[in-house]
Parts: sequence; C-alpha cells; structure tokens
Amino acid sequence: MNDSRAFKIAITLLPGIGDINAKRLIAYCGGLEAVFKENKNNFDKIPGISTVLAKKITKAIQSSELWNRVNEELKFCDAYRIQILSYLDDNYPYRLKHCEDAPVTIFTLGNIPFNAPQVLSVVGTRRATHYGRAFCEKIMQDFKANNLNVLIVSGLAFGIDIAAHKAALEASLPTVAVIAHGLDQIYPTEHKKYAQKMLDNGGIITDFISKTPPDKGNFVKRNRIIAGMSDATLVVESKRDGGAMITAEMAFSYNRDVLALPGKINDAFSEGPNFLIKSNKAALVESAEDICKVLGWTYKVKTEQPNIPLVFELNDEEKKIIEILKDKGDATIDLIALAADMPVSKVSVLLLNMEFNGLIKSLPGKVYSLAIKL
Repeated sequence: MNDSRAFKIAITLLPGIGDINAKRLIAYCGGLEAVFKENKNNFDKIPGISTVLAKKITKAIQSSELWNRVNEELKFCDAYRIQILSYLDDNYPYRLKHCEDAPVTIFTLGNIPFNAPQVLSVVGTRRATHYGRAFCEKIMQDFKANNLNVLIVSGLAFGIDIAAHKAALEASLPTVAVIAHGLDQIYPTEHKKYAQKMLDNGGIITDFISKTPPDKGNFVKRNRIIAGMSDATLVVESKRDGGAMITAEMAFSYNRDVLALPGKINDAFSEGPNFLIKSNKAALVESAEDICKVLGWTYKVKTEQPNIPLVFELNDEEKKIIEILKDKGDATIDLIALAADMPVSKVSVLLLNMEFNGLIKSLPGKVYSLAIKL
C-alpha cells in the first residue's frame, strides 16, 4: 500500500481499538504504517492490548475485507476532495491534539482555519428560544465589529447549533460543523444548505468514515471534538441533563474555559448554564465583550452610551459615585466604596437605586459602569 492515507483509515477500522489504544499501538510500533507491519506476537505486550484483542487485530490486518474497505474510502475521499488527517500530521488541529482521547484520524471538507487565533465552540438545546438565538446573533455581530475573525464551532443540530452557524455566516465569520456520521450525508437534511455555505469559509469535520449512520451514541462521541478544538465552550441554553452539558464537562476536563449565558431560575433551558455558573465550572457571560475579557481577546469597540438628559436630581452621594465612574470607567463595588469613603452596604443601596433609574449598569463580577453620558 503506497498511499500513506490508507493507514490513517485502516487504524480506525481495527476491532476493539479506541483512540487511546490506537495511539499506544502507534507509539509502540513507531508509526502508523509500522502498526501494520509489526510482528503479531508483539501486540499483546502493549499496555491495554490483551491477548484476545491482539489476535483480533492481527486477523483484521491480514484480512482482505479491511483493505477493500480502506480502498473504498480512499476513492470516496478522492471523489469529494476530503482531507484525511492523522493526529501525527502538522496540520491536525493543535488544540485538539492535546486531548488524550482526540481522534486518531479526522476527515475534513472545506477550507478550515483549524489553528485560528480565536476558536469558540457554541452549544445548546435543540429547542432554542428567541433569547438564545438572539444572543448568538448579537455576539457574532459584535465579533465582526471588533474585527475578531473568531472560528465558530458547533454541531449542525437543530436549535442553538444551527443558530450559531447561521449567525456566524451572516457575520462572515468562519464556522465549522462537527458531525456524528460520515461525510456522505448531512444530518439533519434541512441544514444541508448551511453546510454547503460553510465550505467557503469553514467546513465540516468528522471522525467517522462514510456510510456511518447518525446513531445516538455518535453524537456524544463527536462532542469531544467540539470541546477539544476550541479555546472555550459556550453553553447558551440547555436543560440540566442536555447534550450540551456533556460537551461542557468535556471542555472542563480538558482544562478549557467554559462559558455560560445565565437565564431565569424557573426556565428549563437555563437550568444547565445556571448550574455551571453556580458550581464554578463556567464563567457568566452576557456579551461578546464578556467573552473576550474571560479569554483575553482584544475588544475595542464599545456600545455608544446614549446622551440622555437627567430628569431628576442627584443627591451628593450619588454625584460622588457618578464622578468616580466618570474618572475610573468600570469599577467594582469595593473600589467605589473605597473611593467614595462610604461603607459597602451604603454604596450597594445607592448603586441599586441608580441602576433602576438607568444611570449605571451592572457587569459580571460586581463591576459597575455609567449607562449614560453625563
């Protein structure tokens, strides 16, 4: 077999071998191709490979059935210009490569900037509300306004996934769909037109060969790619036991940032994000600016503050707080209390009243800023 891509496919077809054991095989044998030339008596010496499994591997390597399937897949990939990448390749997504259970082989279609400076995964419920969809649209437009060419990763499913993809396309941001089946189909079929649009600025990724159906278990498996190839995973809306929560847990286990959009405590689709925030597994974000602050991305363009004339009088304490915020910009409640020489409890009441009157706005982390120009 002269085509090195053949071995990238063949390793995924070995029975009983997951991604972790496949990497052990490759490391022990000294390379992908070397696995298929290794003495069969050596396989069971590899940690994680039992004698029974070693026999199955040897039988598969020697079978014509495996190599016929490999040749079939190669022809399919050639016909549709599908790229086959091994985790050993330089152009394999480097963020994903650092995850222990990252796929040994991925199949990609399109023009994907895998190693873009900023990569954000957006996940959520398949039953997205206007609140979730509007948030996706707003953050994408704000990224665009700040010239942040963020690569948006999601799963092409109904709800938040497709809302994120569509919003990214609308904002001319690159976007990638990670699918749970082979590249010979698009599921759901209703999203085929959006998948097609992604190919010019983004694309599609899978670790499943063609003719693999979109079985339920495959969706959980593909989530590790969504979590692993990004700087952070943003959970927009999800039930407490939703699939998006699995992706968030994976991202957390990879030591990646997890972000969550808060919602009402009695809203079923805010249970998941609220839980992540409450358990300190996710940062609370309400805007693209919040996302940038958490991830250390530069955010320059701020929303213009309306110039609204005051229709009520400020007392001396409120005037002092206004002057502090005019001087310092954003400030924590502790800093305001210190600068105003007032107890925090007193400042807290003043800030609440001023927020009700539309003078100031609260930001994540008990930070306050002016809401109007004065």
